[in-house]
Amino acid sequence: MDFFGAIWEWLVQYWQALTWSKILIGLLITVVSIVVSYGLIIFGMVKIPADYFSSNYVRNISDDQHFSLRWGAFIIKNVVGFLLIVAGAVMIVTPGPGVPTILLGLIMMDIPGKRPLEAKLIQRPAVLSAVNDLRARYNKPPLIMD
Repeated sequence: MDFFGAIWEWLVQYWQALTWSKILIGLLITVVSIVVSYGLIIFGMVKIPADYFSSNYVRNISDDQHFSLRWGAFIIKNVVGFLLIVAGAVMIVTPGPGVPTILLGLIMMDIPGKRPLEAKLIQRPAVLSAVNDLRARYNKPPLIMD
């Protein structure tokens, strides 16, 4: 019973310390994170090639850049992808586009075995139709699925 008593005590202290400025800051952070995630989703879903989810897709790797620049971009891209996956997981239970954010994070990351998971997420009818509607709005062809 000590555990639940400690939780209750923490909630009471938190409630007593709550001010309007803290509520507004929390609301502002929530709204900004939702707007940024929607912006990233729109940018990412419009920029991916139409055949990205096709078995014929061949990734274009540029070897003409300096080694440190390629590895720096690789590391930054994977860290951002991981953060998007974490944010998407949080958005599944809070307001925000959880599944598309997770999908965008997976697309950005270079991890083995990600293709089947990406395909499973994008093949959900609601997700695929929303992405194709978004792509049509920006004059991009619909995604080609196998």
